[in-house]
Parts: sequence; C-alpha cells; structure tokens
Amino acid sequence: MTSIKHLFVIIFFALNFPAFSQTTYPKITGYFGVMHPLVTFSDQATNVNFRDYYAVGFPTGINIWKSSKIGFSFEVVPNIKVQGDSDKVTNLLFHPGVLIALGKGYTFAGRAAFESSGRYGFTPVINKTVIKSDNCSYFVAVPLPVRFGNDHPATFTVGFQFGIAF
Repeated sequence: MTSIKHLFVIIFFALNFPAFSQTTYPKITGYFGVMHPLVTFSDQATNVNFRDYYAVGFPTGINIWKSSKIGFSFEVVPNIKVQGDSDKVTNLLFHPGVLIALGKGYTFAGRAAFESSGRYGFTPVINKTVIKSDNCSYFVAVPLPVRFGNDHPATFTVGFQFGIAF
C-alpha cells in the first residue's frame, strides 16, 4: 500500500512542477550543416550544380527559441565553388530570421539574406528533424533562396541541406 502512496506523490509532483516535464524558455541551440544548391533559375539561364561546377555552403548558426512555437535564428554561411582547376570561397551569407515550429518535427524558417557579393533577398526554409537524441538531433531541409541586386538578374534556387543541431 505504501508503494501506491509513493506513486501518487510522484505523479502529483510531476504534474504540479512543470520544470520536471518541460523545457525552459528561452532555449538556445546551435547547429552546423551542409547545403547543396541543386538548381538556380533566372530569366537568363538555368544553372545546375554538379554539372559544370560544384557549389556547397556550410550553414552555421544559433537558434533562440522564445517558446516551443516561435524563435529567432542567426546563421552565417560560407559558400565554396569548385570549377575546373579552381576552387574558392565565393560568398559569405548573413542570414537572420524567424523560426516557426509546425509540429511533428517540422520547422519553417523565414530568413533575410545579405551576401558579401552584394546580393540580397530572402530564403524560406522547410526543416525536418529526422533523428532526435538527448545530446543532438539530425535534420534535413529544403532552402528556397531568392536573390536580387549587384547588376545580376533575380534568381530562385532549390537546395538540399542536412546537418546536426545540439
């Protein structure tokens, strides 16, 4: 009988003290990823990655979740391009934005984009956590960058990203 009393006491405390069962906000997480732009469209051309060149970005950032539903993210993305015998860092992207949890492991990120190349724009991103553990989680994402400026035509890109958050 005393074990049943103990069980009721444990349940009472777990239900009445949310710190035992909920995350405390604000919650700060960091992440690192690899982003492959797959295809870029403009009114002048369609450029496909992996065909004539290889481009890759390395998004690194911090997310500050205000609640379980909304947060702020700041990301920096160095981009590298390999073409023929040449490879170089082509751009550094500053990428602040808002995070909206959509449920079932999905998150929407709406980001402003400011590139060191002189381009600017916005990037909507759909993110999905695919593996979650106590120490980290692994994710995949589809970024859809739209860019303007620097005497180039407007572009729309479809990308694929994967990474780790901790």
